[in-house]
Amino acid sequence: MMRLGIAGAGAFGTALAVALARSGPRLVLWARDPAQAAAMKDSRRNARHLAEVEIPETVTITADFALIAQCDAVLLAMPMQALGDFLDDHAARLDGRALVSCAKGIDLRRRAGAGALIAAACPASAAAVLTGPSFAADIARGLPTALTLACADETMGEALQHRLATPVLRLYRSPDVVGAELGGALKNVIAIAAGIVIGARLGESARAALMTRGYAEMTRFATRLGARPETLAGLSGFGDLVLTCASTQSRNFRYGEALGRGAGFDPAVTVEGVATARAVAAMAETLAVDMPIAAMVAAVIERRVTVAQAVEALLSRPLKQE
Repeated sequence: MMRLGIAGAGAFGTALAVALARSGPRLVLWARDPAQAAAMKDSRRNARHLAEVEIPETVTITADFALIAQCDAVLLAMPMQALGDFLDDHAARLDGRALVSCAKGIDLRRRAGAGALIAAACPASAAAVLTGPSFAADIARGLPTALTLACADETMGEALQHRLATPVLRLYRSPDVVGAELGGALKNVIAIAAGIVIGARLGESARAALMTRGYAEMTRFATRLGARPETLAGLSGFGDLVLTCASTQSRNFRYGEALGRGAGFDPAVTVEGVATARAVAAMAETLAVDMPIAAMVAAVIERRVTVAQAVEALLSRPLKQE
């Protein structure tokens, strides 16, 4: 049986640990902060995230990275903007293991997705991406969830699929790592825009239009970088877009809604779409890909335009055929 570790004890890492421990053998959950690891080990709960969910005893909670380094496969459950530095710090001990990114975003400094970061830091590892429409609370509670597991190595992808699937966590395998990771990244940008629409009281019809045109942007950008269009039509693209743009459980949506209302937002909350919007806007300009929604989201985030100015700019674009 594949020995499994989860690097990152935030909401998603903890949720995966709980879900996988219910139907599989022992696994390791690594927390960067020794104090957090000790508290979680004593209470069998994550007080910072998912405090209502008990962590099974079959989950070994630790701050000792040596235990993660002994695993055959490691789920990288951390924010996208932290992934590159984490890989740089631990590449020597991770190289050769199957590495599965659970992050959804594009590295702002490197302008690369998770698959490229893993390949650069750990060339002997099989890189995979676990993504799709999911909230940590739903997974931890054992509610039915379907995700995409993308891995270019078919044999490893199949092995990971069987190791990570549970009776209520259904995984669909794909060889398109680029498409899967870009679907998860780009939908966060569109979710911020959807939140802005609702926060600014532009209406549900405007949100539907925004999601539709946003999906067109996602597909245009991803296929320019080599993704398969059918990947964007699946769970990692369209599916995640629908969930994130329609629920207040989404941090990206809530952040956008606050922008639309002109309200503040807790800076301690990780909003992956913020850095991704800036990265995508810059990359789209370099690649000559038309991304008007992403460009306006980046401009609003950077306070180069107001919400009203962004809306006016999008509505005044030339009329064209769909």
